[in-house]
Amino acid sequence: MTLYRSVAAAGSGPAAAPHKFGVSLGHRELSEADHWILSLTPRPEWATTHLVAEPYRHVAISLTASEVIDSADGMAVAAAAALSGKFGRAVIFPGAAALVGVLTVADVLARSAIDKVEILGSGAALPEDQINTHNFVRPQFRDGELVLTVMPGAGGVLVPFETANPTPCCESH
Repeated sequence: MTLYRSVAAAGSGPAAAPHKFGVSLGHRELSEADHWILSLTPRPEWATTHLVAEPYRHVAISLTASEVIDSADGMAVAAAAALSGKFGRAVIFPGAAALVGVLTVADVLARSAIDKVEILGSGAALPEDQINTHNFVRPQFRDGELVLTVMPGAGGVLVPFETANPTPCCESH
């Protein structure tokens, strides 16, 4: 259970204005951070993961929410790095819930905060190209834009480069 600290001023009513903040709880893996983010109630408007090196390599998070979550002891530097980072991987973003099943690139752009869809190593995807989201979309911020990187999949349909259950590299070596 995550405890929130309200950012609403006393007497301002139940709806507090969204606030952007960084939080670091020492998650070692992206999947662990994702799971924690998706367990939050109320759900934040935005949630982005950031790889940080201080005080050790781990995943910190930036959030836009009406409630603040405090970082673990000793993690203030990592939380500040997440908040000020120019890059990040979006887990929760406007329209994310609508990115299910097979959609065209045009649909992805129209339904969500994603600014651009790029095919790995090939450039921009065409508006009519189809993407099988596999109900898992993790775009990344690049130069101020939210970019979804995809790759060719079976039957000429594109798929997100990042998958929900990746095969560990060199697992059998």
